[in-house]
Amino acid sequence: LILQSSSKLDYIFHGGRHVRPYYFEFISHVNKRWTGKTIVDLFADEFKGRPREYYVGAVKSGRIKVDGEIVPVSYIVKSSQKITHFLHRHEPPVMIDDVVILHQEPDVVTVCKPASVPVHPCGQYRKNTVVGILDAEHDLGTLFPIHRLDRLVSGLLIIARTAAKADFFRQQIEGGLVKKRYIAKVIGVFPEDEMVVDANINYNGSEGRSTAEKGKPACTKFTRIATNGTHSLVSCEPVTGRTHQIRVHLQYTGHPIANDPLYLNFSIDPMCTNCPKLIPQGYEDEALWLHCVQYSGTGWEYECPYPSWA
Repeated sequence: LILQSSSKLDYIFHGGRHVRPYYFEFISHVNKRWTGKTIVDLFADEFKGRPREYYVGAVKSGRIKVDGEIVPVSYIVKSSQKITHFLHRHEPPVMIDDVVILHQEPDVVTVCKPASVPVHPCGQYRKNTVVGILDAEHDLGTLFPIHRLDRLVSGLLIIARTAAKADFFRQQIEGGLVKKRYIAKVIGVFPEDEMVVDANINYNGSEGRSTAEKGKPACTKFTRIATNGTHSLVSCEPVTGRTHQIRVHLQYTGHPIANDPLYLNFSIDPMCTNCPKLIPQGYEDEALWLHCVQYSGTGWEYECPYPSWA
């Protein structure tokens, strides 16, 4: 995968941050699972975002090549061959909020990630990412994100500026030496006493959501900060780091994040024409009320200000 450099001219601000469409070349190598498939079957099976007819046309026109050569649609790929896919990209927009630099050192930079912006290139996003935006708007050189936040989650993001610093952080994270704290705005009056939730997390990749059932062990500590009788602001300290852990564990307590489209309710009415996709009216479905505020380890600590909803 080749990531083109970003520049300020790549972005248009109009009700959100948009990226001007651009040409992009994906590069991959045939793996064991792909070996023996026709070039069209490979793309139709593995990349279902476009219809089969598109891939037939792309192979015939040379937009998809094998080892730099145009091949027939019946061509059978072999192990380790290089496949290139040249296409015109239209990235989805993200919220208009800036990626704010909080703290800058020679070997590390911390930023406040806006909700809706992915950390690094993934899926449909390349330039509309934290790494892409920093590349366009700040002269920081090569960056090494050492942890990630879900696209809809905002808050503290620590990025190393050298490989050595990245290794330092990763060793502390893998050694269980790093503590992290989030805040969430949840439904209802959260209990006043500290609550520790030990509930296994099972992530279903096809559905893009997790459940508190048989799965990997997960533990989160919750402490109520404040409540107004309708919502509560809760401090969340995940001991483990499972996918959607905080969101699922808050749902498990009966106090889900108040604007969470995935975990606000599991009770789905089979006769309802909106379930399970419609979130409550008046809530923004991009800026999830979950925000990372602090990371700390041996001899270091970084913080991020609270968001406006907190």
